[in-house]
Amino acid sequence: RGILAALLRCLRGPPRLRPQLRGEQELALAMAQCALDDSERVHMRILQTIYRQLTRSRLGCPRYGAHWEELGFQGRTGSTPLPGGIPKIRPNLPWNLPVPSQLPQALPLSFFNAGIVVVFQNFPFCIMSVNITRIVIQALQEERLSRECNRRQQVIGVLNDLYAAAFLRLSRLWEQQHGTVANAGSFLKELELSTKKKPRQLLKSLEAYLSR
Repeated sequence: RGILAALLRCLRGPPRLRPQLRGEQELALAMAQCALDDSERVHMRILQTIYRQLTRSRLGCPRYGAHWEELGFQGRTGSTPLPGGIPKIRPNLPWNLPVPSQLPQALPLSFFNAGIVVVFQNFPFCIMSVNITRIVIQALQEERLSRECNRRQQVIGVLNDLYAAAFLRLSRLWEQQHGTVANAGSFLKELELSTKKKPRQLLKSLEAYLSR
């Protein structure tokens, strides 16, 4: 029976998302297509939240400036990726849960007393964040997260946790293999495979990390 059930699951493909969760899925996908707009207060609040969560600062920051480079974003004038050049809001998961604050040692960043983040080994934080978010959104679109979303009866919460779990996996790869920017492509391929094929395993690793 077990073998037959596994065979049937392979033939049928991943389970479909339950109808009551379709609205939340559509909301998540719509948010992923929302263009970054300096005139939108919500968008600017998102940027401020990113800054505060990463620096552990209670203070806000200017829209443009070198402080973004200190966080691992490319460009201080807004002419290159975040906070000015990324055309979508989607690169900035998590959307409603401050997961980065739960992972103070999971990311390859060093925190100093002034709340300033210094990136070590030229870790391309922005680019990796963009790509991890892209992978998570694709997994949702391809119904690869439906089983977990159905189990937890939520979509955005699963996306947020999976984003954090993927970053945790990335940080471990980066540390174990002494990663450099040259390794980013191969690491992303491994993350994409894990996110789409074994999302539950990634999430369990996050749960284990947070419960320590």
